[in-house]
Amino acid sequence: MNIERNRWLVRQPGAQRRMRLFCFSYAGGNAAGYYAWQAALDPAIEVCAIQLPGRGARLGEPPMRSLALVVETLAQVIDLGDELPFAFFGHSLGGLLAFELARYCQRRAGPVPERLFVSGCVAPRRRLLSRRLHELGDADLIAALRQYNGAPAAALDEPELMALMLPTVRADFALAADYEYRSGAPLALPVSVYGGDLDPHVAFDDLSDWQDETTETIRLHRFAGDHFFIQSAREAVLAQMQAELMQMIEAAA
Repeated sequence: MNIERNRWLVRQPGAQRRMRLFCFSYAGGNAAGYYAWQAALDPAIEVCAIQLPGRGARLGEPPMRSLALVVETLAQVIDLGDELPFAFFGHSLGGLLAFELARYCQRRAGPVPERLFVSGCVAPRRRLLSRRLHELGDADLIAALRQYNGAPAAALDEPELMALMLPTVRADFALAADYEYRSGAPLALPVSVYGGDLDPHVAFDDLSDWQDETTETIRLHRFAGDHFFIQSAREAVLAQMQAELMQMIEAAA
């Protein structure tokens, strides 16, 4: 498969980079949600935001509907041909993608992330049957998006904009609804789990179940906010993530 990485990765390479942070978006999200992270984090950390088809500059491309194909493709995207260590961060659906990609890399005995950050994401083997939001009519789907509080109300009130975005949102929700957990070897890498104390969709107390997915002891971090605490508590989230990444960078020096 021939991969044009500049379509899949939004990044700002720099001479000071010592660790890459690949970032995976929530359902309907895109790389733009991570644009500001590069300036907020230490220059040693290179933010590499994943841009899937059907959003941002790739809005004209059909979204992907197979999680297995997304993972297989991303395994090639993240292989930049150098030895710079890297970590994964994913929020909500992005956490599920990051987890499955980390498992894929480990199974293939290829380069694996130094750490997995999962945010606002229930442990995969504990997932209940997802609401099939992608099967809702447009009005009901937009109403469901309002409940998640992740998109600006003004955007949800723009019919032309939503007509462009809803196919991608539907495809992403389909990925989540059709996901089937398959047992496998636990990850041999540390996992940091972030959750919001007021998240109505992912109870913080349930996040400890991520311990089943790694041989390392997980780190649990609670932040103020609902499902999109990564927006409302962004400074606290980035401060915690930077502290963990810099600790890893210094340990490797």
